Amino acid sequence: MSATRTRGILTAAAAIVLAASAIGGTAVAQAADNDHRGGSDPGSHAQDGRDSALRDAFNRVDRGTAWQQTSKLKLNFPTYHTEGIAFSGDHIFLSAVQITEPTTKFATPQNGFDRTPGKGIGHLFVMDKAGNLQKDITLGEGDMYHPGGIDFDGTNVWVPVAQYRPDSSAIIYRVDAKTLDVHKQFEVKDHFGGIVMDKQTGHLVGNTWGSRRFAEWDLQGKQLATWQNPNYFIDYQDCQYVPSSKMLCGGITNLPQTPAAGGTAGTYELGGMAMIDLKSHAVTRDVPFQQWSTAGHVATRNPFKMTADGDHLTLKVAPDSGDEGNGTEILTYEATVKAAN
Repeated sequence: MSATRTRGILTAAAAIVLAASAIGGTAVAQAADNDHRGGSDPGSHAQDGRDSALRDAFNRVDRGTAWQQTSKLKLNFPTYHTEGIAFSGDHIFLSAVQITEPTTKFATPQNGFDRTPGKGIGHLFVMDKAGNLQKDITLGEGDMYHPGGIDFDGTNVWVPVAQYRPDSSAIIYRVDAKTLDVHKQFEVKDHFGGIVMDKQTGHLVGNTWGSRRFAEWDLQGKQLATWQNPNYFIDYQDCQYVPSSKMLCGGITNLPQTPAAGGTAGTYELGGMAMIDLKSHAVTRDVPFQQWSTAGHVATRNPFKMTADGDHLTLKVAPDSGDEGNGTEILTYEATVKAAN
């Protein structure tokens, strides 16, 4: 290892230690340490080799990549509307919103909002690896009841819970993946529907309603940066961190569909995936994903996580809500990409 690289690593390590000291705890230090320890489940103590494999393999995914559904894990409890998924060594985490009163659009905006807040309950379901429910953690306060996409940093699961309307507010929660203790990290202005922990910086990155804007915070909630999404291909629903300083997201957009003769106009669900560089803020690669769930939704509609073993990719998604089709199933898709030249 070169002296220059050694100094860079020591500098980064020092920055992480200072960040951990600032919060008087271990969240960042543990996350940084876990960035260099092993595991192959999505989000679990991922080895450097596997992390590099995911980055490199995804950069070879294209429209011709042959994805095959290899398994379905049916969940046997009410899941409501699923939002994000994460995997630790012991648990599967699934965020979902239970709507008790739908929002209603205003004829004209009122007090800066385009709709009523509605009412609901935010859930973080904790399951064993077989999909059996172990705990239902309720998250949220007042009008903030809508969990979004989630991320596991090797120690904690990060969950944004927002109002179910744009230009509103959200709470960022940290849930210990082993003890399941819940910590309210901070509140932010605006609806944030997804989050990742950048383990290189110890900062959090979130995306707003429709993923039109990103924000970066320290662990006290101080906003460090904000930028517009340069890409309009899909709206990101659930994301994950990929070293170094990358963000892999799955999502969807609904496009108007021309009706067949005698039919009525409808919409078409276009699914896709994108890799985002958290330093340059550029979308480095995006590709469509057109596989369909039991209820007929595109697979990347909501919960989304991916791993790689060499050139072999494994994707886990849960696009269907609890009251649709066959209920919620965690679907596994696999593909082998062309070897790098």
